[in-house]
Amino acid sequence: MRKAGQSLRLNLMRCALLVAILLTWEMASGVVVAEFFVSKPSAIGRALGSWLAGGNLFFHIGITALEAFTGFFLGASIGVVVGVVLGRIHILADLLHPFIIAFYSLPKIALAPLFILWIGIGIGMKITLTATVVFFLVFLNTYTGVRNVSRELESIMYLMGASERHVLTKVVLPSAITWVFAGLRISVPYALIGAIVGELIASNRGLGFLLANASGQFDTAGVFAALIVIMMLSFLLNALVRAAEIRLMPWKSAESQREVTI
Repeated sequence: MRKAGQSLRLNLMRCALLVAILLTWEMASGVVVAEFFVSKPSAIGRALGSWLAGGNLFFHIGITALEAFTGFFLGASIGVVVGVVLGRIHILADLLHPFIIAFYSLPKIALAPLFILWIGIGIGMKITLTATVVFFLVFLNTYTGVRNVSRELESIMYLMGASERHVLTKVVLPSAITWVFAGLRISVPYALIGAIVGELIASNRGLGFLLANASGQFDTAGVFAALIVIMMLSFLLNALVRAAEIRLMPWKSAESQREVTI
């Protein structure tokens, strides 16, 4: 009951803060700052309403969601596998270290023109760009987590006759999973960055196209409306990662509940 009360109060405070921000924004736009630069929440709402009435908004959301979610899943999956492999095979990691750092230091968005030449301007290019961005973030966190696993625990397992598979599943992965989910949470906005940038560069559909189209028409309300939809999509992807984290790391949820109770 105490936790429910605290949660209710927190949500009410958030709603009050949101209403205060929107009212201040509505009154300040056109008075303190020119409406051309920041628009008004009411105008942004009308832009969203017109997109919904036109029936195209969910189509564009679906395209961007497909690109972001697919690229996120592929990049994260490959990043976890490569991170675990290189984290366990130290010789291979030391051999590839300078190459990994070189590719990690490269701004991934700079690869977009190359992907266009290789793959074209279709949805495959956006998925590939998104997966590349996500891969390095998840890989680096996974690799760091695997390399920081307690050597004492590993030695004890080996002394008890455990195989490499048992050490991996019973010690390494449970110890590194916190690092993995840290990488996943960090990479969520970057997954959308990859998809949106790909659409901004070459696309006639998706939220990136809506954003570029509104900007080209100097429609500030449309730009803000597109940004709000992008934020909502990011929130959904974050929620999915959080749900997977709670399912795979139930002890974290229990610790959070105890902290709130205390």
